[in-house]
Amino acid sequence: MNTALKRIIFFALIIGLWESGSRFGLWTEVVLPSPTSVFQALFTGIADQTLIIDLFASFKRLFIGLGISLVIGTSIGVLLAKSKTADDTLGSLLLAFQSVPSIVWLPLAIMWFGLNEKAVIFVVILGGTFVMALNIRMGIKNVSPLFLKAAQTMGSRGLDLFIRVIFPASIPYVVTGSRLAWAFAWRALMAGELLSTGPGLGYTLRYASDFGDMSLVIAVMIIIGVIGAIVDQLIFQRIEKSVIKRWGLES
Repeated sequence: MNTALKRIIFFALIIGLWESGSRFGLWTEVVLPSPTSVFQALFTGIADQTLIIDLFASFKRLFIGLGISLVIGTSIGVLLAKSKTADDTLGSLLLAFQSVPSIVWLPLAIMWFGLNEKAVIFVVILGGTFVMALNIRMGIKNVSPLFLKAAQTMGSRGLDLFIRVIFPASIPYVVTGSRLAWAFAWRALMAGELLSTGPGLGYTLRYASDFGDMSLVIAVMIIIGVIGAIVDQLIFQRIEKSVIKRWGLES
């Protein structure tokens, strides 16, 4: 039995038990709506395009925030790897900030930018920047000294050494950092949108919760989870596997 078939059977079993529990009255629709109600909410949201608009709004913020975080995170990571002073000072600050959940920054972001899109994008940027910077730092620091000595023996120095040897050798860490940055940024986006004025998936989640529409709440949660799984498994995992194979890192 292949993996896809196992997953189909597993999810079919979960949905079947869920639907059966609802029909036999083991819990009320307010506590846990049935799959039928959730599907109806999902269908209605797609048909009247409210969920489509939310999805586009969320992705717009994500692409802007994640793109900026990858650029800033890569720049900071290179700085930390090449400067011991920066690593000893800024590096310790980044380690501390990495443990702070992105949503904690939202009150400050609202004070600085107002309750608008900029505040949400700021939180998304913070969500991806720290993890990207630390992975780039680790990737550059872990480049084999043999590669560096061999390149230097052939006359490669400075920027040429970085472009031709150091950065290519740290690509696996770049991919891992990008994958983690996406995951952190996606979570930060949903957290930020919960307190935003919409549109967005997080905003609709809070709106549905305020009005007791649990079917729509679960429908939005399913969309968030499915998008996260699709992007991670169909994009980042494939890129990571390709890089691992290309760089000969398979065990």
